[in-house]
Amino acid sequence: MATRDEGLDVMLVGIGVVRYQRHELSPRKVGQVRHAERRSAAWDALTPCAVLETTVGSRAWGLANEGSDTDRRGIFALPFPWTAGLSQPPSDLVSNDGSTAYWEVEKALRQALRADPNTLETLFVASARPLDPIGEWILEARSAFVSSAIYGSFGRYALSQLKRLEQAQRLAQHRELILDWLGQSPSLSLDAVAQRLADVSPRAAPTEADRHLMAKEHVKQLYRSLHDQGLIPTRDFPSLVNFACTARRDLDLSRDLRPKNAYNLVRLLSMAIQWLRVGEVDFTARGALREQLLAIKSGQWPLERTLATAEALTPELEEARRVTKLPPHPDVGRAEALLRRIREEIARRHFVCAPGPLGRDAPPAPVSVWDEGEGTQTQGDDP
Repeated sequence: MATRDEGLDVMLVGIGVVRYQRHELSPRKVGQVRHAERRSAAWDALTPCAVLETTVGSRAWGLANEGSDTDRRGIFALPFPWTAGLSQPPSDLVSNDGSTAYWEVEKALRQALRADPNTLETLFVASARPLDPIGEWILEARSAFVSSAIYGSFGRYALSQLKRLEQAQRLAQHRELILDWLGQSPSLSLDAVAQRLADVSPRAAPTEADRHLMAKEHVKQLYRSLHDQGLIPTRDFPSLVNFACTARRDLDLSRDLRPKNAYNLVRLLSMAIQWLRVGEVDFTARGALREQLLAIKSGQWPLERTLATAEALTPELEEARRVTKLPPHPDVGRAEALLRRIREEIARRHFVCAPGPLGRDAPPAPVSVWDEGEGTQTQGDDP
């Protein structure tokens, strides 16, 4: 299902894509409805409690164009009454269109301690701005979360994902070959297609029989995947043959193969090298790096060139790790002191009825009720 300005496009097996208006569709499962309602209610109630906000993504990296979205992330604090009852308060807030997201304070700090790239970016990009004194405290203490763990969370993570991207490209190429063969020769059997694939696949195997078996399993995975996407009616080889002959279309690139994903991974790798080497980082891409990233993003660079560029950066990453002056671990004590200070401040505002969304003007906390559908769990009413 895809969202469009004028409605929702839904893939129906055996029919194709049908467009519906939003009011014509509703979730089938009660749990999905409740989740959506709670998420929307939490967004409406708690966004005034945001303490820090920043613009992220291509607009923060200096890589935006006219069509680029504006993505925002931030941190919010829970009013004291929201933490005092049985109902589990939300740990994140997400806008309906997904362009804006906030993490609850404790969740954000724990993520930062793990050197999570998204969280550290939120704290260190130039556009980070406090919306409350609590946000100022977080920015003042952000250096406590920096450590050489960036090597793994930024650098090695990016390299591992680029390797997956290479594998995904090979699988996509094999998919196109299989559909071409079946479109041209629909009488081919499953074993015949598997043998052709085994002959062209670079994957190593102990014996020729093993190569054939691996190729056959790949063909099966292809028709299972197409069925899961709603493109063929049954998970079997005849449906795959029929699709190749009568219903084949240019399939969308998988998420892994989109240029946007590749350029972000190269960016992460470059940021890791810079941060480890000099102890500071500028999330805005500049100079030759910016030109490279724009070329990757626009699709001017083939994936092979992008992978070669990343491979060439690997020795630099290892050397940056060797010479880094960053501490081996984040300052957990300082992070805990920050969290305690924030919790105490929120409690103080509540008990003295200080003006604002974390004090006198806090949104009503959800009330726990018994829910037969949830068994013995308590479930908060929508605020």
